[in-house]
Amino acid sequence: MTTLPRPRRMLTATTAVGLGAVGALALAGCAGPGAAGASADAPRVVATTTQVGDFARELAGDEAEVTQLLSPGQSAHGFDPSAAQLLALSDADALVVNGAGLESWLDDAVEASGFDGVLIDASTGIELYGTDDHEHETDDSGHDDESSSEHESEDPAAGSAADHDGHDHGDGNPHIWTDPELAEHMVENIAHGLAEVPGIDADAVEANETAYLEQLDALDEWIAENVEQVPVADRLLVTNHDAFTYFVDAYDITFVGSIIPSFDDNAEPSAAEIDDLVAKIRDTGVKAVFSEASISPKAAETIGAESGATVYSGPDALYGDSLGAAGSDGESYLGSQVHNARLILESWGVEPSPLPAALQG
Repeated sequence: MTTLPRPRRMLTATTAVGLGAVGALALAGCAGPGAAGASADAPRVVATTTQVGDFARELAGDEAEVTQLLSPGQSAHGFDPSAAQLLALSDADALVVNGAGLESWLDDAVEASGFDGVLIDASTGIELYGTDDHEHETDDSGHDDESSSEHESEDPAAGSAADHDGHDHGDGNPHIWTDPELAEHMVENIAHGLAEVPGIDADAVEANETAYLEQLDALDEWIAENVEQVPVADRLLVTNHDAFTYFVDAYDITFVGSIIPSFDDNAEPSAAEIDDLVAKIRDTGVKAVFSEASISPKAAETIGAESGATVYSGPDALYGDSLGAAGSDGESYLGSQVHNARLILESWGVEPSPLPAALQG
């Protein structure tokens, strides 16, 4: 598969840099589990979101204790850290963030906590879509070499908490993890950053990185092969908010619209915006409206009732801003992506193929 050039604004950072302007998300959630086999004196790594928390645990293995600040099901927008979370941050040897403007309140939290460790920005080197870039038209799909190179992180190195001051990703869409290829770049950035943390075995991180990247490659290929079964004109998607821009670009899907026409899932659609989306659904023949696991399905159900489209909610909601609770399909990044792809494919009338061996078990 190939992909068209993507008209995005370049908003990049260094992979592991100072804490200054990474964003607000990191300290809002709750502490997640650390590495099961990490020793009591292992380096302490704090991760902001459920996605980068999952990546960090996969990469660190037993080499570090990983604390995740956002709980499963929590939105990545508009949180404030608790005193306990500020304490965890103050004691951390490294902080892993999504970056790309998602954690817009992180600067204040870092200043309040006094964190002075290694900051690892997973968004390093990734070009971001701007506010309206999801309203593009494509006539080809997938990931070609040109697209892959434009996402490469040029300098995936660790830095101190003072190096990132003044950096602003705030004008772009931060939901970069929804494209598995971009998730690979996030993982590479995190791995390079963790390898620079004192006390972490770089060789062990590299081995974990290699194994996990193989799984991400398998995921990307599995999604692409299944999406190719659907005529491009029939690849239509309506979601709860603008979280899937990179996913629709990666697989040549037409994004008809979102219930909340914003990157921020705390926003509310107006009556006019709801009417406009209902009209688009009717005009395009969209058959499904997808709610998200971390967002109330009420507005989606209203739009489904007015448009006649089937609403996917509850256990059939998509995992967007957050991964799911333990035991759910979305408890890991890989599981969440398989869950999302299966439901979208089924809404198009496609029975997904069996998972490749790399994604089983």
